[in-house]
Amino acid sequence: MGVASFCDHAIGQSEKCQGAGDGVPGIMMRIVQKEFRVSTRRRTEMVDITGQVEAMVRETGVRNGDVTVYCPHTTAAITINENADPSVCHDVLLALDEAVPRSRPGYRHSEGNSDAHCKSSLVGCSEQVLIHDGRLTLGIWQGIYFCEFDGSRSRRVIVQVRGE
Repeated sequence: MGVASFCDHAIGQSEKCQGAGDGVPGIMMRIVQKEFRVSTRRRTEMVDITGQVEAMVRETGVRNGDVTVYCPHTTAAITINENADPSVCHDVLLALDEAVPRSRPGYRHSEGNSDAHCKSSLVGCSEQVLIHDGRLTLGIWQGIYFCEFDGSRSRRVIVQVRGE
């Protein structure tokens, strides 16, 4: 199973939102961007990063808003799925391997990881989650996952929290 760890890099800023011209002053919106690293140990792997994202949201003090979790890699992805039963991750990876096999006649990319690029595009590089009363608005069985398709590697995850 992969391991996620925090980096000390942080970018923080605030901006004042303009009122609607109705005499009501704008609200102060905070935007905080941080990142952490995920170390994977297998070629394909799903790492639950929900705890790291929750901790970053708490650190910002944002009570209501949203968080974007972004993966800046072309052979990895971010998704939300069930985190109560680990066999779900196995099944997702199995289905992706069947849909996009590692070795296939016709791949042209010379690095031998064409399947990883395709899987990354299918799953997507980011997820957005609402924040309400300082907590992630996830379903009871939902977790945020970093999806590795070309490991093992050390990867970055960028988290941007916006709100008040």
